[in-house]
Amino acid sequence: MRSLFRNYGIYFAWIVSMVATAGSLYLSEVLHYEPCRLCWFQRIFMYPQVILLGIAAYRNDRNVIPYILPLSFIGGSISVYHYAEQKIPALAKALPCKVGIPCDFDYLNWFGFLTIPLMCLIAFILIIVFLFTARNTNEPMQTSTDIQETEHL
Repeated sequence: MRSLFRNYGIYFAWIVSMVATAGSLYLSEVLHYEPCRLCWFQRIFMYPQVILLGIAAYRNDRNVIPYILPLSFIGGSISVYHYAEQKIPALAKALPCKVGIPCDFDYLNWFGFLTIPLMCLIAFILIIVFLFTARNTNEPMQTSTDIQETEHL
């Protein structure tokens, strides 16, 4: 299992970033949920990862990992603050969003705790975990051609 994540961690991170981006666009464009200011900042750090990780996965290039990790750490930090602002009323009053929709507004609140910022945080954490497992190797990533060649041997 460890070798699976080591070999395909970039692909898994790319899939997570695509799902997060598609979900974000679905919520705003189809369901017409207006993103707050903190949501926009989280999007700024998630959306480029789709392109960067897609190119890295296509090229089997691990050298992009040091550039992606800061995006995920910063985006995850914004998600933590945003989630805390939604769940701790005093924090929302101390530093309120002054433009557009209030950042403490819950469009979704599944099971009493699962909100949009928490889902975004989970996506950032998954990307970080997948990339950390993918970077801890000196071996090149296996391509589908390599796997087919080893199966024939």
